[in-house]
Amino acid sequence: MTDILIGRNDSTSVELDPHYGNRHGMIAGATGTGKSVSLMVLAEGFSRLGVPCFLADAKGDLAGLSMAAGEPGDKLKARLARLDLKDWKPQANPVIFWDIYGKLGHPVRATISEMGPTLLGRVLELNDTQEGVLEIIFKLADDNGWLLLDLADLRALLGFAAEHAKDISTQIGLISTQSIAAIQRAVLKLEQDGADQFFGEPALELADLMRQDMSGRGVINVLAADQLILKPRLYSTFLLWLLSELFEQLPEVGDLEQPKMVFFFDEAHLLFDDAPPALLQRVEQVVRLIRSKGVGVYFCSQNPDDVPGTILGQLGNRVQHALRAFTPRDQKAVKAAAETFAPNSQLDVSDAITKLAVGEALASTLREGGVPSPVQQVLVTSPTSRIGAITEAERTTVRQRSPVGGKYDNAVNRESAAEMLAARAGEKVATAAPAGKGEAAASQGPGWGDAVRDVLLGNGRRQGVIEAMAKSATRSIGSRLGTQIVRGVLGSIFGGKR
Repeated sequence: MTDILIGRNDSTSVELDPHYGNRHGMIAGATGTGKSVSLMVLAEGFSRLGVPCFLADAKGDLAGLSMAAGEPGDKLKARLARLDLKDWKPQANPVIFWDIYGKLGHPVRATISEMGPTLLGRVLELNDTQEGVLEIIFKLADDNGWLLLDLADLRALLGFAAEHAKDISTQIGLISTQSIAAIQRAVLKLEQDGADQFFGEPALELADLMRQDMSGRGVINVLAADQLILKPRLYSTFLLWLLSELFEQLPEVGDLEQPKMVFFFDEAHLLFDDAPPALLQRVEQVVRLIRSKGVGVYFCSQNPDDVPGTILGQLGNRVQHALRAFTPRDQKAVKAAAETFAPNSQLDVSDAITKLAVGEALASTLREGGVPSPVQQVLVTSPTSRIGAITEAERTTVRQRSPVGGKYDNAVNRESAAEMLAARAGEKVATAAPAGKGEAAASQGPGWGDAVRDVLLGNGRRQGVIEAMAKSATRSIGSRLGTQIVRGVLGSIFGGKR
């Protein structure tokens, strides 16, 4: 098994031992100092070892991992000579592109139920009272076997809860129409942000992220996040959901010779900004425990103090690019970064951080026994893939070769809460209308007969009761997930049940 070379100086090399790859890490530095290159170096190194990776591409420049680098020019040749990389050659990596919006990659979807009330409450920016009402809404769905798959299901259930607020308050827990209205407004805002494309089926299966290509190289999953990053709540909630699913589904394996998967959190500060203390505590718990599942987590951000200290202390593998000490906060960040490295008597870390050139870094990794190596100032090695963006035609070619395109590119809409509640309402309307009293029904006012027809036959925007019943009859009873709907670990560890 080969260590992953991070960089070299005149006297020594800094390499990452794959045995400690699941002990997590941090890549930090100011904009334009080379963080993306260090991330690419680590992702390529893990891929060559057969370890699949997942990373978010916030600027579009990580897509170059899918293309081989061009023939080296004079600058690159000089860099390779300094690094003594005699066997370096341009090489592409096996890449699968993903995109929540389905434009730059395969659509990524999750169901409302899988997200759970805790994370959903975060992305909806609900207060404690409103989040409590959302918990009751999920409980109501569980008790009645109403599947919550997409935002239409959630809206339908919120409408049902508002109509039956008194009965629900008596049987399950107190809810108010004001809180329901606030949640409905938040759902509308979320839908306008494009989240309706994220919630639905087919939901992402983690096995499709943990692939190897025919040569045994780990697949690098690249999430297009240039638009997603503009909606920090949705971005951070999606990444936390994905991490929680890995935590929940993977078995305990202890310390392996190399990780089963490596996860890169880019723009890490977005995960923690404005997060309530309870959520921070749970994120810390998951990061700490997921190591035993064979998953490594690497945070990428401008300043090390973007990550809470309780989590930063768990990040044993460190790559620090230049920081600029222009403000008191910058000076504090430099001092904090310097103090977290294993000391090197030959290097003034605080001074070196502010003087690093582009492509240089201070690096320290865990070695034998999990002990951090003394920090070294190194020239970061060069990726074998392209550094920078790719063309639309190149992206299309990669997508066409993807092994999962046929599975996720087309959405599926099966019977769930929205259809079930529409059928329930239609049955009540049909029962309330006396047989043979069509004239009386018409006399109730204009539009009443049209409303009944819409409920029974549909109106183009929502399917009717007859269509819903026909769809239901063609499905296997086994398609019901049961009265207790599965949701992610960040829901369950807040008190929910699977």
